Amino acid sequence: MKTFLRLIFLILISAKSFSQNTAVTNKLIYLDSLWTPSNEDNYKYTRLIEAYYTDKESYVYRDFYRSGKLKFIAITLDKDIIIKDGQAVSYYENGNKKYTVNYVKDKKSGKEFSWYENGNIKSEIDYSAEKKEEEGKINNFWNTEKERIVADGNGYYFDKSETNEQSGQIKNGVPDGTWTGKDFKKKSNFIEMYKNGELISGLTTDSLNIKHSYGTKYLRPSPKNGMNSFYSYIGKSMHIPLEVRNKVSGKIYLTFIVDEEGNLVEPKIIKGIGYGIDENAIQLIKEAKKWNPGKIRGVPVRALYTLPITITK
Repeated sequence: MKTFLRLIFLILISAKSFSQNTAVTNKLIYLDSLWTPSNEDNYKYTRLIEAYYTDKESYVYRDFYRSGKLKFIAITLDKDIIIKDGQAVSYYENGNKKYTVNYVKDKKSGKEFSWYENGNIKSEIDYSAEKKEEEGKINNFWNTEKERIVADGNGYYFDKSETNEQSGQIKNGVPDGTWTGKDFKKKSNFIEMYKNGELISGLTTDSLNIKHSYGTKYLRPSPKNGMNSFYSYIGKSMHIPLEVRNKVSGKIYLTFIVDEEGNLVEPKIIKGIGYGIDENAIQLIKEAKKWNPGKIRGVPVRALYTLPITITK
């Protein structure tokens, strides 16, 4: 009997020790609506990176809604900057799957299957790792009435959600001819012309009836004189204390928002190296000149940008 009790005691101690070690190696991050680091009092999502405090080639991470319900699970090749690689699954807050797809170095690859919030099948899209993510071919699409309106890459596509709608012809899996759409939240609408999947022209009319023409749907923010020029500014302006100049090296990861006017705001350190260098990097972002803002269908938007800065001895 004593031997049996001793065995149970040892098992409980081992289980407790394992649980504590597991908790210590994981990292929980609070995130706001733009997925920038936040705090426990002001967040929309949380992210749990498993085994963060260990050295590995890849890491499993999970995103959660504020309610605690699972939103997303995937693998990342970098624990500080998310680079999705492998199978990923997204969930609605009610627990139903939203979509599942494979990634290769942060690009969708292969077939993506998606579902409506009620669990009904929505689409089957085929992505090529060599092409841009938005160039996925729509093989099949079902409307909310369970009707397959795009079959084997051909049909008339119409999709409407609480925030927007868009419609147009699908030919051989890609948009063709005239497409139209609306953004209910921003009270804007657009019209686009396609030829064999290539965007020829686009025009957005915003809530003030101002027209924005574009040739690319999604445009990332960028320095006005190019990225090399911006890194040159960082390199020349970065202050490293003399006493640590030949001792410290590593990589700083920081994020900032490029607002609609191109201002760099809300810089935050994701991972720093200390010695006052992180604070200096933050100051350099605040003092930087305006960038070209990011745009969606020709309209400037607030966009999150992640910047790595390498410090060498």
